[in-house]
Amino acid sequence: MPNLSDIRNVAVIAHVDHGKTTLVDALLKQTHTFRDNQEEMTRDRIMDSNDLEREKGITILSKNTSVVYKGVKINIIDTPGHADFGGEVERIMNMADAALLIVDAAEGPLSQTKFVLKKALEAKLKIILVINKIDRKDARVAEVIRDAENLFLTLAGDDDALDFPIVFAIGRDGKCYTEMPTDLSAPGDTTPLFETILKYVPNSMVNVDKPFQMQISAFEKNEYLGNLALGRIIQGKVKKGDFVSLLNPDQKLVGNFKIEKMFVNEGIQKVEAIEASSGEVIYVAGNSNIKIGQTITDTHYQVAMPSIEISEPTIKASFGPNTGVFAKEEAKFLTSRELKERLAEEMETNLGMKIELDHNDSIRMIVAGRGELHLAILIEKLRREGYALEVGKPEVIYKEIDGKTFEPFAEVTIVVDNDYVGVVTSEMGKRKGTMLDMTTDEKYGTKMIYKISERNALGLRSRLIADTRGMVAITFLSLGYETKGDGVQKVRNGVIIADKNGKALSFGLDLAQKRGITFVEPTEDIYEGQIVGLRPVEGDLEMNVCKGKQLTNMRSSGNDDAITLAPAIKYSIEEALDFIENDELIDVTPKNVRLRKKYLTKVDRVRNARKN
Repeated sequence: MPNLSDIRNVAVIAHVDHGKTTLVDALLKQTHTFRDNQEEMTRDRIMDSNDLEREKGITILSKNTSVVYKGVKINIIDTPGHADFGGEVERIMNMADAALLIVDAAEGPLSQTKFVLKKALEAKLKIILVINKIDRKDARVAEVIRDAENLFLTLAGDDDALDFPIVFAIGRDGKCYTEMPTDLSAPGDTTPLFETILKYVPNSMVNVDKPFQMQISAFEKNEYLGNLALGRIIQGKVKKGDFVSLLNPDQKLVGNFKIEKMFVNEGIQKVEAIEASSGEVIYVAGNSNIKIGQTITDTHYQVAMPSIEISEPTIKASFGPNTGVFAKEEAKFLTSRELKERLAEEMETNLGMKIELDHNDSIRMIVAGRGELHLAILIEKLRREGYALEVGKPEVIYKEIDGKTFEPFAEVTIVVDNDYVGVVTSEMGKRKGTMLDMTTDEKYGTKMIYKISERNALGLRSRLIADTRGMVAITFLSLGYETKGDGVQKVRNGVIIADKNGKALSFGLDLAQKRGITFVEPTEDIYEGQIVGLRPVEGDLEMNVCKGKQLTNMRSSGNDDAITLAPAIKYSIEEALDFIENDELIDVTPKNVRLRKKYLTKVDRVRNARKN
């Protein structure tokens, strides 16, 4: 049994794909959190529990687990590494006393490393630097440590933050070392990391004798108990059955309620608890009208914690009910009311996202997020839940301050194969990016850091991936708002638009492929106004891709050569957000993602063009 007088709370933070979740897997398995015959012992990325996370290979939501080492309970909070989900990192910082900063031994500190370290240092967390993937052939451990030390020097507000231990790890093999090993094949385990945690991370059980106080960092929906408030007990004790107060950050009392149920983490499971003390991370049931950032306190100590500060969204898009031909056949939830209710529900937990009514169209909503991936993940979640919707072209959010217009800027870190450096510099030049730094390594490639307005960076990821044949890694770090600069004149080629409803046929698609690339397969259902291809030149073209070959007595289908079609191009939601223009929409249903014009008929498109 764990020693309930000794609890350590540790957040795991890092840049995307530096090995956070894999290392947490090793910590869970090696502390015998699971039985030897349990399914989790054979799984990778145990903490990435939802389908989207496992498919995309990234952590999207912060999650909690716990392990017991030498009788000490260690609560572990796994966080996302992608900048678009930075709100998930910001909201959990008050739950931890220390952080494991994971850094790839080859890539070194990147943009999100800088972001999460800054937030951890602002929260006064003790940092343990973990150099992971030291077994990579292109590992450059000494240089990465030097780069990390320089990052600490840049961000640290006091000298104490510069005194941090370093652990070396091969997370995939579950091996850690306090010194860089000479033989990477030698046996090892996670003991050195656990010992470092016990040595450097302070005991979270402080101020146990003070009145109970806990801030809500998240909540989970439970079919039987309503919303479970999740947070760390800041001080005091609480028992099942206690009456407590719920307060807003402005100290206003929301009301009192009774704690009906209380849970703590044991491994990845929630276990019911009767009592919990300062330092423990708990789930509380009893009031479903809770909000993140509120404080639960003793009824005789009604003092709220300050609100959780979350970085503002920088990009927005219009969401509305699907008006396409196939929405009724392919979706369960179709109405504007249903979509608005679901988006309002999302805003309660997704702190980095803001949602408001579209003043130009009462049935649509404006959804603002931290980036294109942030919006794309939300759209994918909605379609998997059975919603049909239409999404407009994303645009950045401007601010007006003292009569001047400000726009968001970002620091873009690009790691690319040396053969494609010219491609990247040319593209960034077109987009008016300013180079801040550039380093080249024969084995690792070239790392370039640019400053660019987020407006000019829209679509950058998909363009560079295409131009470099996938030999590039791109990450963004928000730099805040600066005076609006020069924009880029972007001219996308024209599209091929279906002019009739029906099924796409090989003959019609063959004609379309003589004029460009196509987005639909033979026998695929399409409708008038749907975008079915991309032209190599400017200007849209209407075509009948449902057209079949005309057969007569003199000419039969067997007299001609068989039609050979190139495979259809299928865009992901994130790519579609980059692709569409202002007069186009993404048609999203649970079964399909299509591209379409806002106005489906040619008459309506011409009429709208004349108005504008």
